[in-house]
Amino acid sequence: MFGFYSLFALAAGFLTDLVIGDPHWLPHPVVLMGKLISLLEKLLRRVFPKTKRGENVAGLVLWLVVSALAFLVPAAILMLCYHISKWLGFAVESVMCWQCLAAKSLRDESMKVKKALDSGDISASRRAVSMIVGRDTDALDEKGVARAAVETVAENTSDGVIAPLMFLAIGGGPLGMLYKAVNTMDSMLGYVEPPYRYFGLIPAKADDVFNFIPARISAIVMLLAGGVTGFDMKNGRRIFRRDRYKHASPNSAQTESVMAGLLRLRLAGDAYYHGVLHKKDFIGDALREIEPDDIRRSNVIMYLTALFALLIFGGARLAVLFLIHAVL
Repeated sequence: MFGFYSLFALAAGFLTDLVIGDPHWLPHPVVLMGKLISLLEKLLRRVFPKTKRGENVAGLVLWLVVSALAFLVPAAILMLCYHISKWLGFAVESVMCWQCLAAKSLRDESMKVKKALDSGDISASRRAVSMIVGRDTDALDEKGVARAAVETVAENTSDGVIAPLMFLAIGGGPLGMLYKAVNTMDSMLGYVEPPYRYFGLIPAKADDVFNFIPARISAIVMLLAGGVTGFDMKNGRRIFRRDRYKHASPNSAQTESVMAGLLRLRLAGDAYYHGVLHKKDFIGDALREIEPDDIRRSNVIMYLTALFALLIFGGARLAVLFLIHAVL
C-alpha cells in the first residue's frame, strides 16, 4: 500500500521543486553529505598509505560508507514515519523527493547567466556561470559563457533531474538519496588531477555506472521534448548518433549532443580546469552562432524533458504497483 503513497510523494516532490526550487535558507541533505565526504576524506588519507593502491582503497571505503548511510538513514526514517502514519510518511518522503530534484535551481542559476549577458557585463556573466560549471571562466568571452551555460543545462538535465527521477520512481526517497550521494562524491572527488587522481577513481567510475542508463533515457526523452517544442528534432537525432560519445565521460555527451542538435549549435571544445588545458572534441555543428537566448531555450527543453520523464517513470511505477496488487 505504501508503494502508492511513495508514488504520490514523487509527484508532490516534483511539483514542489518546480514551484519552490532550492531555497538557500533551507538545510539541504547534499550539504550534509558534502561535510561527511570531507570528514571521511581527511580521516582516510591519514589511515591509508599515500600510494596508488592505498588511495584507491581509501576512495572505495569512503564510497561504501557514504552510500550506505545515504540509503539506510532515509530508509529508517521513512519506515518509522510510515509506521506512525501513512500521511506522515507521505509528507516526509515528499520532502526527500523534492530535495533530490534540481530543475528549478538549474533554471534559476542558468538564467542568472543570461541576465548578466543581456546586461553586457562580461565580468558578472563570468561570475554567474562560474557558479554552475567546473571549468575556469576568467577568460571566457560572451559566446563562451553562453556555451558553458547551455552545456550545463544539457548535462544536468540528466544528472540533476531525470536520473534522480528514475531512482526515486524505482526505490523512493532512500534510492533517490543514494543517487544524490553518488553524484556528490563524483562532484567532490572525481577529478583526474592530483590529489584525486587515485582517491577519486572509484567515486568517479561509480557515478558513470549509476548514470549510464539515465543518461541515455534522458537523451531520448529530450529529443522527443525538443521535437514537441518545435526545435530541430531531425538535426538533434543526427548529432546524437554522431557525437554522443565525444566526451571523457561515457554519459555527459548523451544529452549535450541532443541539445546541440536541437538548437543547431556547436558545444564543448577545449576548456581549462584548475589552470590545466583539457582537449575536448566539439559536439554539434555551428549551423548558427550561439546567443544568450539559447540559455532560455535549453531550459524550455529541460522542463518539458522532466515532465515527460515524470509521466514515463510514474506510469511505469503505477503499472507495476497495480500488477503486484492484482497478483497479491
